[in-house]
Amino acid sequence: MRTLFTNFKNFAFSGSLVDLAVGLAIGAAFAAVVESLVGDVILPLVAAIFGKPNFNALEIVLNGAHIRYGHFLTVFLGFLLLAFTIMLIVQAIRRATGREAAGAQGNRECDHCRSFIPVDASVCMFCTRDVVPIIAD
Repeated sequence: MRTLFTNFKNFAFSGSLVDLAVGLAIGAAFAAVVESLVGDVILPLVAAIFGKPNFNALEIVLNGAHIRYGHFLTVFLGFLLLAFTIMLIVQAIRRATGREAAGAQGNRECDHCRSFIPVDASVCMFCTRDVVPIIAD
């Protein structure tokens, strides 16, 4: 029983699991901020331009069944605006931190063993032979 508890403790408090938990918490908070930005700022601006805050009233009735395509359009527009906003925020963060310029920008083939390695690697992680790193300007 003691071994089981020790194994669980090591698993639960290992660095990678704690990092994952912190990442999820920050991701959830970031999602709430972006959803508020889209729902409370951007969608009302779209409504001001096009005259309607949402399209929920649009529907088709077929044989007594209500097909609410307007609600779908509202949700879909919100999704597109959310995705676009996240893309802009991520691009701004990358530009501000210089993250895009640093580190590997993809993979390439090792000249010796033909395994895929990061473009800025100086040693192949598979065959351990020296390779010339490709450094982006």
